[in-house]
Amino acid sequence: MAETSAGAALAARLGSLGVDYIFANSGTDFPPIIEGLAEAAAKDMPLPRAVTVPHEGAAMAMAHGYTLATGRPQAVMVHTNVGLANAAIGAINARADNVPMLLFSGRTPTTEKGRFGSRTVPVGWGQEMLDQHALVREACKWDYELRFPEQVAELADRAHGIACSVPRGPVYISLPREVLCEQVPVPQGTASMRPARSVAHPQDIAAAAKALAAAKSPVIFAQRGAGSAQAFAALTKLAEDWAIPVCQYWALQVAIPTDHPMATGHDPGPWLAEADVVLVLDSLAPWQPGHHAPRPDATVIQLGQDPLFAQTPIRNFRSDLSLPGDLGENILALADAMAGLDPGSRSERFAEIAERNAASWAERDEARQKDARGPHLTKRWISGEVADLAEREDGTIFGELGARFPDMRLKTPHAWYESPHSGGLGFGLPASMGYKLAMPGRLVISTMGDGSYMFANPVACHQVATALGISVLVIVLDNSEWGAVRASVEQLYPQGFASRTNQMPLTDLSPSPDYARVAEACGAWARKVSDRDGFRAALTEAAGHVGTGRGLALIQARVARD
Repeated sequence: MAETSAGAALAARLGSLGVDYIFANSGTDFPPIIEGLAEAAAKDMPLPRAVTVPHEGAAMAMAHGYTLATGRPQAVMVHTNVGLANAAIGAINARADNVPMLLFSGRTPTTEKGRFGSRTVPVGWGQEMLDQHALVREACKWDYELRFPEQVAELADRAHGIACSVPRGPVYISLPREVLCEQVPVPQGTASMRPARSVAHPQDIAAAAKALAAAKSPVIFAQRGAGSAQAFAALTKLAEDWAIPVCQYWALQVAIPTDHPMATGHDPGPWLAEADVVLVLDSLAPWQPGHHAPRPDATVIQLGQDPLFAQTPIRNFRSDLSLPGDLGENILALADAMAGLDPGSRSERFAEIAERNAASWAERDEARQKDARGPHLTKRWISGEVADLAEREDGTIFGELGARFPDMRLKTPHAWYESPHSGGLGFGLPASMGYKLAMPGRLVISTMGDGSYMFANPVACHQVATALGISVLVIVLDNSEWGAVRASVEQLYPQGFASRTNQMPLTDLSPSPDYARVAEACGAWARKVSDRDGFRAALTEAAGHVGTGRGLALIQARVARD
């Protein structure tokens, strides 16, 4: 039987599992991986494309973004414990988003001499840890160390199967250098471990359908979209046919069009207070418990990959009926169950809800028009402009404390991706780049605050974008502060010293760097703007630049502090 190195066998097995990319930042533990990639290519083994990403946080977010577009997990390889430490935020983000990912890191050689691959440089001692896995164990579904070279194929299969099983999430394997250097048979055959899929019990789906159909004032809360384009259409039709309002509070994805008559404003309070049946769709925190609560006599139904969010130690949202499994498939099953029931006449309720939601949009439009007459650019006004562009071009917007979901009219399931609720900053820019790799023909717009842009290790991101020819439109909303931190202080201490004196220690980011020049130095098209005419002109030119595949374009927009 033909043999190859364990490093080459691993790379080839990832290719046979359908992994398209290995996003990697290499180190001294990588020689068997690098040699293995070259060996596998020379032997015409199926291989993912290996991409050098010179910061692990960016590598993790690129893999995350690619999976948001395709549903398929990608591989990330990093350098021993130091690279893994940089990747930890990305693992936390992936777990919070239930995004499958195959995370690998080298492990400093165990042996000091006597084996091929033993320690050769001082960092081999400096990077030794008692428990390297502890850096990411809580964020990963499963972790293991490759102990014998002949385990390579079966462990890759197991990692892939567990990552893709519902609830999905990242997994981690450490790779000792000596083990990867050894010879193994060339992997044969297909994956030995298929992912576990799950849907809710049909009786529970039927019970949920009957409860919604009989309700006088039902409401649906959705934060992570609908799971698929088909489920998006089914949920939109269900909400319309049964006159059920859908509140997308702190939404990470779009569940129904945001300007649909049944799409509510951002405030969950009024809808929750009157609801007799509450359906929660894969929402980590569908409302704020300190301010909102369902009626004591209401029925609360939680539906999602893990409807009780077992990975979150404290989450005490009531669940009278829990429906586990794939979000999209469960929504389709629920829609089918309700299609067999008679909605009766819902026109009066539909009109009442539609009127309330139209009034909410009128308030938001009036506020945006007021901003348009003011002296400064605002996040609210820019959000509307970006949404208009995305709708015209059937584009996708990534938000990270940049454009704001409540201020945007978005009609498609792929229109919006917000950074995960875990709050690991630096996500938006590299995630949008990974998404663009998977969707090269789509306009992808990445909007972020200035702090988020700095957290993304922008020079590393720009270098990768230039190297791979990634054409993403990036908008940095520059207000020279940690705006989210300021908002949190003002929420907790509205009459406190910081709010009354407008002195916010630890939030100021001035003076602002010239982000446009940073981008230009890396080969990107870039502009700085501070007024509406300048922004509109730059947005048009930037869209044309990325639309013709000429590389990344960045707009640094000076905005008023909220």
